[in-house]
Amino acid sequence: MILAGLQKNSFIDFPGKISCVLFVTGCNFICPYCHNADLARGEYPARFELTAIIDFLKSRRGMLEGVAITGGEPTLDRGIVDLCRAVKALGYPVKLDTNGSRPGVLRQLISEHLVDFIAMDIKAPLHDYSPFSRNPTIHEQMTASIRTIMESAPAYEFRTTCAAPFINGTTVEAIAKSIEGAACYVLQPFNRRAACLDPEFNQKQDPGLSADEMQRLKPRAAPFVKRCVIR
Repeated sequence: MILAGLQKNSFIDFPGKISCVLFVTGCNFICPYCHNADLARGEYPARFELTAIIDFLKSRRGMLEGVAITGGEPTLDRGIVDLCRAVKALGYPVKLDTNGSRPGVLRQLISEHLVDFIAMDIKAPLHDYSPFSRNPTIHEQMTASIRTIMESAPAYEFRTTCAAPFINGTTVEAIAKSIEGAACYVLQPFNRRAACLDPEFNQKQDPGLSADEMQRLKPRAAPFVKRCVIR
């Protein structure tokens, strides 16, 4: 397995832990505001052999508290199970970021105790995913992933990037209803400075929501989940 990037230290990517971040390339979504555009296109900003990653993790024992794996979409890579096994064998907790499109992979990782935390992005109400996926059955896959995570994951959160025109009070409430009873739902602002997968997405107008607008979203979601936060 070839990794496409390594961030050696992070205080924000694995809740409650100092982690490193491993980047996997390739994605099956077409989110216009994606800020990892090169990874979404399947490119390699860097190339790291798995053996080099393992050597790095061995050298950071006692300093790092966990490993976050992100992308792109990590569950698309055939080596994701072996990567998680190798990281867990070194004694590190594993956090996985996913778009929820591969529920079977999530079930395997959870059943084999290879992940300790899953963060699943939900882009929009599940019935309205056409701006993000060309897969006509994505609703079923997302629903299966939500159910698997809520029923089986050791720890988890669902996240929504709040960018216009996709997110407003109505859409946030619909998303929250689809994860009713979830442990944690995170609303995160769109990074206005990011270079997007669609280069024009944040050039003609500002899709970001103000701090006040973000605060107004929270009460629309909070009644349906155990904890709703703005990050």
